[in-house]
Amino acid sequence: MGLRETKKQQTRTAIADTALPLFLAHGFDRVTVAEVARHAGVSTNTVFNNFPTKEDLFFDRQDEVERHLAALVDPLPPGACCPAAAVRDDLCAALRRADPAIGLAPGSAAFFRTVEASPTLRAREREIGERAEAALAAALAPRSPDAPLLAGALTGLHRATLRELRRRVLAGDPPPAVAADLTAAATRAFAPLCTCPER
Repeated sequence: MGLRETKKQQTRTAIADTALPLFLAHGFDRVTVAEVARHAGVSTNTVFNNFPTKEDLFFDRQDEVERHLAALVDPLPPGACCPAAAVRDDLCAALRRADPAIGLAPGSAAFFRTVEASPTLRAREREIGERAEAALAAALAPRSPDAPLLAGALTGLHRATLRELRRRVLAGDPPPAVAADLTAAATRAFAPLCTCPER
């Protein structure tokens, strides 16, 4: 990455890191882009140059999330016998290590509450899920004539597991118990789609 790209990425990260605490403290719908710009020490135009919409500021890693499942199966990792195994093993590994990206880190409840309180964020979250499913279907298409159906099943199980994780985190359940319970539940739920043992 060149100097210009590095500086642009640093600016983008600094803006997103400034925005999230404001959204969590005051609610997504009550914080303006101008306020984020002021706190980040940049112009409103600079914010919009890096984040086309306010929702992009909140979900600043949405591109990575949308590509994640597709990247698991294209190509299949060594030892994975099928796409379902690749998705299952990645999900269970993330649960076991309490990966912050899935919502088992301190502060995750505040993030989830902010999403739940905003119809705009809930709508964007659904769009991200739909794009992740489409990307997975495209990755599966060369090897499976049933790619759209398989992608729907895999993303549905993945999404349902994370939805239950959110419910339990918001209920105040201890993260280690949530992780253990959902690892077991996800393993059972994926079984009809893949008989390979978990790695």
